[in-house]
Amino acid sequence: MDFIVEKNRIYKLDENGKLLAEVLFPESEDGTVTITRTFVDDSLRGQGVAGKLILALTEELKSQGKPAEPACSYAVKWFGDHPEYNHLIKSPE
Repeated sequence: MDFIVEKNRIYKLDENGKLLAEVLFPESEDGTVTITRTFVDDSLRGQGVAGKLILALTEELKSQGKPAEPACSYAVKWFGDHPEYNHLIKSPE
């Protein structure tokens, strides 16, 4: 699945421009991104799209060297289920 990657956002649109999937991750002053929203349209539910969004996000985090703080419920659960990506999570101070 091809996603559009922008600063603080990864998403997919349909051929009419309708938002189908999105993960939002605004950056704070210290360079940490907070994963605030993971959205998948009903038409794509059950196809693993949310996980693919988070995987695309992990690639962005690695390439930019930025830590993340999962805040939305899906991201919290995903990182909990995938401890191999815990090195991308901001360490507690």
